[in-house]
Amino acid sequence: MRKIHVIGIGAGDPDQLTLQAVKALRSTDVFFILDKGEVKADLTGLRRDMLDTHVPPGTYRVVEARDPERDRSAGGAAYSPAVEDWRSARAGIYERLIAEELGEEETGAFLVWGDPSLYDSTLGILEEVLERGAVAFEYDVVPGISSVSALVARHRTGLNRVARPVQITTGRRLAEGFPEGVDDVVVMLDARQVFRRFAQEDVDIYWGAYIGTPDEILISGPIAEAAPRIERLRAEARERKGWIMDTYLLRRNPRD
Repeated sequence: MRKIHVIGIGAGDPDQLTLQAVKALRSTDVFFILDKGEVKADLTGLRRDMLDTHVPPGTYRVVEARDPERDRSAGGAAYSPAVEDWRSARAGIYERLIAEELGEEETGAFLVWGDPSLYDSTLGILEEVLERGAVAFEYDVVPGISSVSALVARHRTGLNRVARPVQITTGRRLAEGFPEGVDDVVVMLDARQVFRRFAQEDVDIYWGAYIGTPDEILISGPIAEAAPRIERLRAEARERKGWIMDTYLLRRNPRD
């Protein structure tokens, strides 16, 4: 029976790998990496750096495939179908890689940024591959340090306050306003910088981009003061690298 590890590799720093992740890396015969193109080639490079750091050379092989494009212009009712189409296209690639590149008694691995359980599609895609029935395998999941955990650690703060909830959401959802009854909100996948609409409220932001990598940028403070700097540095970084991955925590201060 083929075996697959789904390994959370942290937010980018090779030192963030857990001992369990390193053990899984060293038991892997084939690493599958989806290439996102020249613009994001450094993401592939970071994965290879982790392998070079933690796995003896000559004990594994790397198989790359091109990641399918997703229709990022789809909005409203078309958003979910566009994501499902992209996931199905990925499932086809995963199915082919496992069937053609992994021997029946070998172990393969997918290296997942952050933690596989948080805003990542790998687990759902593997389940879709199994449901298709063309290739059989078993898989396990190794948790990783998410960008959320790394963000608050770098800012030396916590996710929640005493007796208060915290919610993780997307920029698309935040555009509808703060979740009811929640004053601490972690926001991921916000290409439109929705935090700006709260600049007139008593809200602090803890923002980070490229967390855990040499390009890391961290900014915190009241949104009214921090937003202009975030916008400027974010635009400069995106222009320089061609892409950006950022996450932030919004903390609404108590109202009298």
